[in-house]
Amino acid sequence: MAERSNEDKPLKTRVIIVRHGQSSYNQLKLIQGHCDESSLTPAGEAQAVRVGQALAGIPFDAVWSSPLQRARKTAELILGELQQALPNIPAAQHSDDLKEISLPLWEGLSFTDAEANYPEEYRAWRQDPLNFVMQVPGETGTTAFYPVREVHQQAERFWQHLLANHAGQTVLVVAHSAINRALIATAIGLGPEGHNSLYQANCAISVLNFSGGWGTPAQLESMNLTSHMGEPVPHMRNGHRGPRLLLVRHGETEWNRQKRFQGQIDVPLNDNGRAQGEKAAEFLKSIAIDAAYSSFMARPKETAEIILQHHSHLSLELVETLQEISHGEWEGKFEADIEAGYPGMLQQWQDSPETVQMPAGENLQQVWDRAIAAWNQIVAAHSGFETPQTVLVVAHDAINKAILCHVAGLGPKAFWSFKQGNGAVSVIDYPNGIDSAPVLSAANITTHLSGSIFDKTAAGAL
Repeated sequence: MAERSNEDKPLKTRVIIVRHGQSSYNQLKLIQGHCDESSLTPAGEAQAVRVGQALAGIPFDAVWSSPLQRARKTAELILGELQQALPNIPAAQHSDDLKEISLPLWEGLSFTDAEANYPEEYRAWRQDPLNFVMQVPGETGTTAFYPVREVHQQAERFWQHLLANHAGQTVLVVAHSAINRALIATAIGLGPEGHNSLYQANCAISVLNFSGGWGTPAQLESMNLTSHMGEPVPHMRNGHRGPRLLLVRHGETEWNRQKRFQGQIDVPLNDNGRAQGEKAAEFLKSIAIDAAYSSFMARPKETAEIILQHHSHLSLELVETLQEISHGEWEGKFEADIEAGYPGMLQQWQDSPETVQMPAGENLQQVWDRAIAAWNQIVAAHSGFETPQTVLVVAHDAINKAILCHVAGLGPKAFWSFKQGNGAVSVIDYPNGIDSAPVLSAANITTHLSGSIFDKTAAGAL
């Protein structure tokens, strides 16, 4: 498919979100929340410096940070690196709405003690965040407090302020795990119920693009980038027993470059697409892969085969239902041709994609049904092993977007919320296999292609 995305619309505000470096409480596996006793470790300080080096040269118009010392210090160290390249980078401003989630009964406890002493609340925190409630004692009795709902409200308040005051600017935000997840979730339309479907590693970088003010469409360009810290993909978390899936979009085709709609026309990779495949192969070379799947179409199949040259013990399994969306009568056409032949329909596709039936082609629900069925079959086939399996899946723009939306708990309406660059890698974890809720651990990693945190691949037409 060609990617007609928010990339081709005016993205007026770009926000780079960073989690603080490793803290003393992270190291001790203690719950932090609003507690401000936790400070950066030497390793955390080194991580922050590496973030600054990765972001050097980006002309930030504003920098915002949580006032808690672990985030404040991270921002200071990042700014120290940024100002070497661009001395006019502004000083950090601080907002209480960027503080970490408030967990008043648990702060300072180990995760083990919190689970042992508050088993029902802890289970809800992990499995039902929307309804996670703490009974907090006060002068007139206990009060029901919903931490995840509250941190999502914080995130919305912060977005309203940022987008009203920094429209059209590039902004750096340095904060914490839960508030960062809430910032990303609220931007793409995900509520508190999906809070645990996103992951933020220490000093990971995420990029969001907004087309206007609060309430206008936002695009997650990338999430949880860690390669600047020497980790191609985020580490699996402790206790992980289910499969990890590496979801890759095929390399560039000439039609991607021309912004011509491809769909189910079997356009091969061009030379740049093969080079992207080689870079993806090198990027994933050190990762032990246990199985590999691809759409049967030429462009993902060749991309997968290039990646597997470093994993020669594997055979590639082709999956028919992972083929690209059928654009029907739009295939082979440019946007101008489509507008001339189907007036207004292209704008509808861009504004409300879930409402469009492609002429003689598919609608997004049909794509969703077949893509998610194939995905779930792959996850099930690699669940239940004694050690977690890592599985490569190579497919297309629309297919990958459907899978990413599904993993995050979103439907076809959110189709444009995720960017998928040619040769990009996303990481999805199933902590306990097919019966557990998936976690989007990284999205649209393209650092291996250009060295930049930004996706510089061809936008294409979708």
